[in-house]
Amino acid sequence: MREGRPLSFYVLAAVFGLFVLFLYGPTLTIFVLSFQGPQGGLTFPMNGISTFWFEKLWAGMGVVDIGAAFWRSLKLGLVVMVLTMAFSVMAGLAFRRRFPGQSALFYTAIASLIMPSIVVSLGIALEFRLLDEAIKALGESWDIAWINDEFTTAMGLFRSGLGAHLTWTMPFGLLIMFAVFNRFDRRYEEAARDLGASSWQSFRHVVLPIIGASVVGVGLFGFTLSWDEIARSSQAIGEQNTLPLELQGLTTTVTTPEIYALGTVTTAVSLAVVLTALGLMALLRRRRGRHGMDAGQGLV
Repeated sequence: MREGRPLSFYVLAAVFGLFVLFLYGPTLTIFVLSFQGPQGGLTFPMNGISTFWFEKLWAGMGVVDIGAAFWRSLKLGLVVMVLTMAFSVMAGLAFRRRFPGQSALFYTAIASLIMPSIVVSLGIALEFRLLDEAIKALGESWDIAWINDEFTTAMGLFRSGLGAHLTWTMPFGLLIMFAVFNRFDRRYEEAARDLGASSWQSFRHVVLPIIGASVVGVGLFGFTLSWDEIARSSQAIGEQNTLPLELQGLTTTVTTPEIYALGTVTTAVSLAVVLTALGLMALLRRRRGRHGMDAGQGLV
């Protein structure tokens, strides 16, 4: 006789179902309400079904240029993604060998994870204010015309803003790469060296294909963390706001489903990046497996 499932199974399944609903319910609600008609409101029941609010969003939301903020966040996220991947891989390679000050450097690199984000943002803003004062003083001392007439601040999207985002994404990338290299089998590199490969060739043709999926995962972390970052951007982004900051400001002024349409668009971008990263990771794993099979057949 087949035994039935115990009562605890159904209780835990119900708890898990409620957790999933709590986790994704708000996103699903925003997605549904964003497709209301022109007379739609911010709550159920829906009043018609259309893409009216997306069309209005595309046309612009009053004085806020959502399109420009969207592209600023996208470009910043892509730059953060690339730098996070590059620095994380280099740091992972460097920490495979012991060097003076290794522990101090490690704890310094991950210290921003335990620091309140707003404190980090304020600290970066203060540093750039001091830098601005020094530049202005230099302009007055040396009578540099462009500084005295045009310079306002050194803060900017790809200066202070980029630095603020990297203080958040880099520690995650470092910890992931440390875990990857901690279980990396160095015999692959030794075999490549025995066959005459240089250090770069060993990294390019042996190490990178093996860790490629993890590097893509680091890039995914970097982009998604930068894409929706608010606290570290609030004081250090400069004169031009990112999309999350504009969205935060709009939540106090916009009282139409247009704000839901914007939330749907930003969520769709995040999902597109996640799915692209997962596809790349699957492709890299498949290529690595195929190369391994080819190498095995070659040995036979």
